[in-house]
Amino acid sequence: MIQRGSKLLIVGAMALGVVSLGGCATKKFVNEQVGQVSTRVDSVDSKVGDVSAHVADHDTKLASLDQTSRDALQRAEAAGKLAEGKFLYQEVLTDDSMKFGPSKAQLSREAQARLDTFVEKLKTDNRNVYVEVQGHTDATGSKEANYRLGEERAEAVRRYLNEHGVALNRISTISYGADVPAAPNNKRSGREANRRVVLIVLA
Repeated sequence: MIQRGSKLLIVGAMALGVVSLGGCATKKFVNEQVGQVSTRVDSVDSKVGDVSAHVADHDTKLASLDQTSRDALQRAEAAGKLAEGKFLYQEVLTDDSMKFGPSKAQLSREAQARLDTFVEKLKTDNRNVYVEVQGHTDATGSKEANYRLGEERAEAVRRYLNEHGVALNRISTISYGADVPAAPNNKRSGREANRRVVLIVLA
């Protein structure tokens, strides 16, 4: 009888030990799974943080640009032209370098020299950029005529860039006419400043 009782005690102790070991194993498994999930959550949080920082940086850079540069960037992004939607710089070719006469769109030798320098800069910095050529005019003439003249000036620059190695699919043009003056149009110097082409370079 005593022997049988001892056997029962031993079996009970073993069963308790097995349950106890099982409990430890289960707790260890749960802790491991929780640890893995926590690591994944931390990784996702980190990625979300990186994306949020990138968006905030993009918004900050966008806010620092002038309106025509912001417009160019948004147009290019909407058209799927850019991989990163990144503004690099802009080049303003005013009348003292472009030498556009009133109602004229022909490129002078001075204008061609400036564009040659611009093309070399593109080739040195990054051949895979996207360029928006913006044509501007003074306020002389009708609104429709100014839009047409601005487009002709931008197209003249676009053709020249293409002839000197910039791919056509990386250049777009837009005319602002007299809508975005750089200076008042009531003075000759102001009108000269407004007869310009702006090159927005994006990557």
